[in-house]
Amino acid sequence: MTGSDASQHWAPGDHVLWRYRGNGTGAVHICRPVTVVQDTPELLAVWMAPGTECVRPVLADGTSVHDEPLATRYTAPRTTERARWAGSGVLKLARPGEPWSVWLFWERGWRFRSWYVNLEEPRTRWSGGVDSEDHFLDISVYPDRSWLWRDEDEFAQAQRSGLMGPEQAAGVREAGRRAVERIQEWGAPFSDGWEHWRPDPAWRVPDLPADWDRTPAHTGP
Repeated sequence: MTGSDASQHWAPGDHVLWRYRGNGTGAVHICRPVTVVQDTPELLAVWMAPGTECVRPVLADGTSVHDEPLATRYTAPRTTERARWAGSGVLKLARPGEPWSVWLFWERGWRFRSWYVNLEEPRTRWSGGVDSEDHFLDISVYPDRSWLWRDEDEFAQAQRSGLMGPEQAAGVREAGRRAVERIQEWGAPFSDGWEHWRPDPAWRVPDLPADWDRTPAHTGP
């Protein structure tokens, strides 16, 4: 970081944590060490390399959350586990204050596959990274500029399970509509050429720290 507090910007190559709190719990249940690509007042771009050790939620018996029937997926007891990110890496782009981030996915050989709009709480910035809360609903966007909603069933179930009230759900839907407008206009970041970006081969894969779930000492916008 180029300064002493979270309002300053990280330098390319810095390692930070991209984290999500559990809905309604406030406790971190997803943590992904990432490498900073770009950090300006307009955009934070980070790279999650293949093989990165992350933290993810699992059921209390260690099985995948998605193995649980939808009706009880958000009420069954959970814990977290460390696991390596499988497959290709992910480039994540986030503009300050926006209630979504945009992720880019590639197939093997750097064949670009799609963008993924992850609807979420605007990220809280702190000295070690950024924190957010996932809002379940997502959008896939393809190179031909077509798009489709993702996880509408989980979005509906989260409401039935009491993780999201009507007012918040309406706000998420409105954020989704604004994201769709951006897609239809083919605005940033879809028009910015990030699909041609490649990571610096000298970058090493960031480590997952032992205190990955620490409470931030300082927060900022």
